[in-house]
Amino acid sequence: MVKVGLTGGIGAGKSEVSRLLASYGAAIVDADKIAREVVEPGTPGLAAVVEEFGEGVLAPDGTLDRPKLGGIVFADPEKLKALNAIVHPLVGARSAELEASAGPDAVVVHDVPLLTENGLAPLYDLVVVVDAAPQTQLDRLVRLRGMTEDEAKSRMAAQATREQRLAVADHVIDNDGPLEALEPQVRAVWERLRGV
Repeated sequence: MVKVGLTGGIGAGKSEVSRLLASYGAAIVDADKIAREVVEPGTPGLAAVVEEFGEGVLAPDGTLDRPKLGGIVFADPEKLKALNAIVHPLVGARSAELEASAGPDAVVVHDVPLLTENGLAPLYDLVVVVDAAPQTQLDRLVRLRGMTEDEAKSRMAAQATREQRLAVADHVIDNDGPLEALEPQVRAVWERLRGV
């Protein structure tokens, strides 16, 4: 088994790289997806979030109001730390279960947005960073995700810097250009991973 950490700043295009790697045969362990699962209605994770942040973070249907919670935690580093203390252990446990079920010959790609911030690089055989210039990230967040410029800058500021991410990279995928330029780079990284 080859364990790969895949990361990149918000809006860098990590999800597209993850999708391509999955299409080549990688087993994907998506930390964001798991983070949503562990706070679904009826879970201990959601109960702990409500206990910490109050009923105001719930939508009328009882689900977590992620934009509202995001507005709270991305504006206050201490609140973000409190949320991470609840969610990260739950995500870690579920990720370990998924990895164990992938099989001994698998290339397991852990899609982890906060890999750098949480010092997780040593957990992986290799780290792949999807890189884009901050201006490219900002443009994508505003244009494609509908964030205001202030919201986008707040999310970006809550993450590691570009330099910090690049410092932990074994492979860098440059995603400043068009989508067509991405696929050959991801294919080349995949071929290297299969050869490990």
